Amino acid sequence: MVKPQPHLIEYLSTILFFIAILHTFLVSKFERIAHNYQQNSLPHKIWHLLSEVELVFGIWSIVFLVLYNLLDSPYSALDYFESLNFTEPAFIFVIMCIAATRPVIYFAEKIIFYSSKLIPFSERMSFYIATLIVGPLLGSFITEPAAMTVTALILLNGLYKESISLKFKYATIALLFVNVSIGGTLTHFAAPPVLMVATKWNWDTLFMLEHFGYKSVLAIFISTFFYARIFKKELLGPMKKKKSHDTSLIPKKWKIAVHLFFLLSVVATAHHPMVFSILFIIFLVFVAKTKKYQDKLKIKESLLVAFFLAGLICLGTIQAWWLKPLLSKMGDLVLFLGATTLTSITDNAALTYLGSLVELSDSSKYALVAGAVAGGGLTVIANAPNPAGFGILRESFGSDGINPVKLFVWAIIPTIIGVMALLFLPTINF
Repeated sequence: MVKPQPHLIEYLSTILFFIAILHTFLVSKFERIAHNYQQNSLPHKIWHLLSEVELVFGIWSIVFLVLYNLLDSPYSALDYFESLNFTEPAFIFVIMCIAATRPVIYFAEKIIFYSSKLIPFSERMSFYIATLIVGPLLGSFITEPAAMTVTALILLNGLYKESISLKFKYATIALLFVNVSIGGTLTHFAAPPVLMVATKWNWDTLFMLEHFGYKSVLAIFISTFFYARIFKKELLGPMKKKKSHDTSLIPKKWKIAVHLFFLLSVVATAHHPMVFSILFIIFLVFVAKTKKYQDKLKIKESLLVAFFLAGLICLGTIQAWWLKPLLSKMGDLVLFLGATTLTSITDNAALTYLGSLVELSDSSKYALVAGAVAGGGLTVIANAPNPAGFGILRESFGSDGINPVKLFVWAIIPTIIGVMALLFLPTINF
């Protein structure tokens, strides 16, 4: 049987896909170029637009759809666009908005505060360790996007606004990305790459605990304590005292409970966009009625992250023409390491989805997903929640923003630790 040749549109999509990846590594350079022009001039606005990493895949997706129209037909491009599933970007927009509210952050801070009391180190180091262990592990229950949002905001307020070295900032955000990627694997519904295959492969929470759970927890502990040890000089001493807030503005318990109800309800209906959209509308009404206990909703930040993921879906989905054959030819070890590597240039959920379309053995299924989650912290596009953390912490890195190469370098060590744990530790049967 003669294999069908890739269509011109598929070649085009792949060229633009890798241009978009290259673009993400150049955003800091584009930002510097923008500073060479007068504020609010047209060249300044164009270069500044190109320096927004959340817009990269959206911009190149628009270029792709325009060229698709010119090279094929408007109806073909429209059919392709309508065939895509944008539930995940919509879900992440909603979950980010809810998770970034004051009552949810206050609740998460309390959990991390009491957890830090159990760690016998300085107040500052205990806070760091608790935040980067407990926060990502919450992702197994409130979903990874929510855990990323909450943890990044806590790090921003408790650490990044202080005078810490740039190296420490890069190490911490890299560790956050890796820990969140593997921290959502204790259940079958929280990590995007697991969600893509759980139903089809009949993976439930018990399966995830047996095959991924303790391995992920151990890797997170080792990586976090390792980085805490490296930067122990910056973590000595007490936490910087925050300005006292008006106690009347602290969310009351019932308001926190309502927010958690909406958060968990959206998580439970993650595959039903109509339902969680209605829940979000009701939530917005509630927020409007309780303004005193609310901070400004992070609508812009959430929209940018959703736009990033929508663009990634638009350009990434069509890469199946070369990814599927590649995955089907790999042995288990090569598949594991290949998935870890490929995840750095494509969303790990898209990668596992493509793998689910190929006939794989049970061991190959594990290798694919384990490799995908292990590599989920290497780049901003590797795991769907990463753009959320990127967007929240970016401004604290200065005018040049976050350098993708430095992020990659600092993510290598916790990624290797995650790879070793998921690759060599045995399965535990409960």
